[in-house]
Amino acid sequence: MKASRLLAALAIATFLVPPAVAANDHPNVLIFFCDDQRADTIAALGNSVIKTPNLDRLVKRGVAFDRAYMQGGFHGATCMPSRAMLLSGRSLWHIDETLMRDETWPSAFRKAGYSTFLSGKWHNGPASIPKSFETARAIFAGGMMNPLEAKLSNMINGKLTPPAPVKKHACEVFADEAIEFLKSRKSEPFFCEIAFDGPHDPHIVPDDFPIKYDPAQMPLPANYLPMHPWDNGEMTVRDEELLPWPRTPEAVRAMNAEYYRYISYLDMQIGRVLDVLDASPFAKDTFVVFSADSGVARGSHGLIGKQNLYEHSVRVPLIVAGPGIVANQRTDAMCYLFDLLPTIGKLCDVPAPKTSEGIDFSATLKNPTTPARRQMVFAYRDVQRAIRDDRWKLIRYPQIDRTALYDLENDPDEVTNLAQKPEYASRVKAMMASLDDERKSFDDKAPLHVAHPKPADWKPPTKSTKSASK
Repeated sequence: MKASRLLAALAIATFLVPPAVAANDHPNVLIFFCDDQRADTIAALGNSVIKTPNLDRLVKRGVAFDRAYMQGGFHGATCMPSRAMLLSGRSLWHIDETLMRDETWPSAFRKAGYSTFLSGKWHNGPASIPKSFETARAIFAGGMMNPLEAKLSNMINGKLTPPAPVKKHACEVFADEAIEFLKSRKSEPFFCEIAFDGPHDPHIVPDDFPIKYDPAQMPLPANYLPMHPWDNGEMTVRDEELLPWPRTPEAVRAMNAEYYRYISYLDMQIGRVLDVLDASPFAKDTFVVFSADSGVARGSHGLIGKQNLYEHSVRVPLIVAGPGIVANQRTDAMCYLFDLLPTIGKLCDVPAPKTSEGIDFSATLKNPTTPARRQMVFAYRDVQRAIRDDRWKLIRYPQIDRTALYDLENDPDEVTNLAQKPEYASRVKAMMASLDDERKSFDDKAPLHVAHPKPADWKPPTKSTKSASK
């Protein structure tokens, strides 16, 4: 074949190949990020009551983490620091919650040639959106709302438009916008985040959504209590006033029936987006991530909210699927949310922001028996600190001089406090020392002991003392 004919043939062949396949040398990234979804609310991971068929299919495609965590917060709206940690790759003590100071991971992807897209909740200040994302649609720049009465904004020329009402459930609109973004893709790789504001309360879904849960058939949490046994330092935050004290079994069951229904509704929206991705040229070349900014109590330990360091509140769901990742596997490897994007960035060959401090756990995604972090430390304001290792968990309440020790291997629901038993005194001492060392490595300056502890006993207020928490 003559050179001219060969060049012509190559030109025709290149034209016939879909641009998205030919030009995309880097894997794509699709992130589903929920608000206040407990790690134990996915059917494929052991919840026999909830219906989550689309999260179940994602579990079958990738690796599910049983020990993924958000690190905590310094005010009731823990979703703000959690999202800042996720996007910056920085730990709790080092983040800028407005995401204005440091380069974010979405910005690093954008710098590496990715088209970056956001739809959904943004609780870190509108000014930081254009620093991270090229395109932002249907943005809720706030903490909580009635999703059937949402007012959403689009980003135009780097600024959000005035919020305007939408005619659908906000989470359906977020999914709609992501679907349109996926359908519009051409050559460049993409980083797409869908930040649902659910299942954060209020637990509202369209009346015609067919999946419902009978409150009478809802199981109580294994660690259900009518009242928390001591003052944890945040007993009357807004979240804790969602139900009266003591928490009755009937009220907890009714709340969790609504909560589960909202999760099933979100699962449907996730399925709609996954269907579009599966039908696209990007199906085999996209890392898909599902996670949430925190868990929540919803009746566990006599609590309702997330302003605590129990597993139900700091542990989050995390599923990662995509090219090179083993399928249908679970792992006990421990990681923080701020380790997630450093890992995805490594898989996509995207240089890390200079201030990112999260670790790369990509080896775990190829071999789920590979450990990640050796131990984890958590904090809430200056009233709670905690540390866990492969088996043991210690929670310290410095303001009331109270310590709790749990054997997570035999007591995963943290029901039995072993701290006061003499045979565990050496364990408590060792873990307190580890907690002190670990928190100092993060520049935590809050004390583990105070000169004048407050009484640990607590009684519900006689009238509302609501404080802001979203």
